[in-house]
Order: sequence, then structure tokens, then C-alpha cells
Amino acid sequence: MRHDHLITSKQLSRGDIETVLDRAAEIDADRAAVADRHAGKLLGLLFFEPSTRTKMSFETAMKRLGGDVVDMGSVESSSVKKGETLADTVRVIEGYTDALVLRHPKQGAATMASEFIDVPLLNAGDGAGHHPTQTLLDLYTIRENAGLDDLTIGIMGDLKYGRTVHSLAYALTNFDTSQHFISPESLQLPREVVYDLHQQQDAQIREHESLEEVLPSLDVLYVTRIQRERFPDEQEYQKVAGEYQIDSETLEAADDDLTVMHPLPRVDEIAPEIDETDHAAYFEQAHNGVPVRMALLDLLLSDAEGQGGETDE
Repeated sequence: MRHDHLITSKQLSRGDIETVLDRAAEIDADRAAVADRHAGKLLGLLFFEPSTRTKMSFETAMKRLGGDVVDMGSVESSSVKKGETLADTVRVIEGYTDALVLRHPKQGAATMASEFIDVPLLNAGDGAGHHPTQTLLDLYTIRENAGLDDLTIGIMGDLKYGRTVHSLAYALTNFDTSQHFISPESLQLPREVVYDLHQQQDAQIREHESLEEVLPSLDVLYVTRIQRERFPDEQEYQKVAGEYQIDSETLEAADDDLTVMHPLPRVDEIAPEIDETDHAAYFEQAHNGVPVRMALLDLLLSDAEGQGGETDE
């Protein structure tokens, strides 16, 4: 996989995805083998929005590769508070690190920032845009539980503002999948995303307002929360809050092998009673962020060194 930056899952081919997932599986099986792989390397964390799983798993991944991290900290305690531009921030921190991870509330911020730096930049979420590293760990989890070909997946919840949904939908078009998007009309996939998906050869895309009509046919159900922070109008949020929820009764109509996923955090869209069932894969999904981000960092940093991502003998 040879990319200077990872900004969107649209830039990833099937081969790119399989390279990352295969490397993640190798690392997951023997993490000790890469414990000093990138000793002395530093990863810069620039999070302009709150994060738990993404930030901590990137930090864990870099340290498990033998490297370390430097953290910009909160916006309130940084020079951003003084009016420093994003372009200047990334150019400064580039000088301290070997790669950068950026999360930002504005869609397109990662693309803009990547134009000012030479070290690899990984987009950890840009507003309602994209979240490609989440997509890679989602795909890893799906592959481990259900495979990535001959797959029927339902994606439910906030499809309008959900960057994890947009990224996953694009990536899945590289595989033999049927995608069913379930949401209230006001939170449907953006029309430009639907158009792009339909342009992909053999893409199988369907939109629904009801889960019941498709649930029995699903191999995977990917649930997302209704994101209050993305709504410009509180009244619009209240109209759809809590509208799509699943519990044990809901899943009585599902296949016994259904895998239920969620990028987390959840609010009330998945009942806690699901946690103890064989369907639940969302905590496994969160844990998979470490080997997948280890694999991605290994490949990108090795590329930057001119090693082509090959492992040491």
C-alpha cells in the first residue's frame, strides 16, 4: 500500500484494504514481533474534537510498535485558542513528528491540512465527512465474523451526518456486498454519496425506513447513534432521537449468526441486554482498533522510510 496520506476510504482499493487487514491479523497473532518496529518514531495527535477510542487506540498502537506520541492537547490549551490556523498548526507539529493524526469538526479539514505537510497524515474524522481508519477496523471485524464477500449488511441510524457510515459504504463497494441503509427520511445518506455508490460497478444499494423488512436477510447490522452534536437545530434532533433502537425482542427475527456492530459511543440505540449475546461484536470492534492502526502505522511509516512496508526478518 503506497499512499502519502490516508484521508478517505475512497482512495483505498481492495488490494490496499486486504494489505492492511492481513498485516493487522499478523500483528494480532504476535504483537511481540513488532514491539520495537518503530522505536524512536513519534506520532503527533491533533484532536480538535473529543475522542476516546480513536485517540487512545492510536496512542496504544504507536507505543506497541516501539514509538511514542506527542499530543497537542485540548483546543482550549493550545495556540488554536490564540487564533492559529490549522495550516500553521500542522506545519509546526510536522517538524516534531514522523506522522500526524488529525480529527477536526470541519469536513475537508484533513484534505486541506495534508497539502501543507510531507509526513503521513491520517484522517481520524473530519466533521460529517470521512473516518477511514474506523472503516479499516470495521472491515477487519466484519471479515473476522462474517467474511467480506457474499455479504448482506444493514447500516442503520444517522446516515446523513455519520462519517463512519460514509467511509464504510465506499469501502464495501470493493467487495461482493449488498448494502441496506435504514434511517428516517430526514437522516438518509447524502444524495451525493448515494450517487457515488451507484457509480460503482455492481454496487447493490437499497434504502429503507424500517429495519423489520430487511433484518432476516442480514449477515451484519451496523448501528449508529443519532448524533446530537451534528444537528444545527435542536428541534430537528428531538424529532428523531430514540427512533431506531434494537433489543432482544427486535433480534428475534434475525438470523442466529447475525453480527451486530456499532462504532461507539452508544446512547440508547442498542439495549445493554444485547451485550451478552453472541450477536454483539462492538467491543471486539473497538479492541480491533489497536492491531488495525498498528498495521496502518507500520505500513505508512515503512513507506516513508522507503522500506515498502516489509517486515524485518
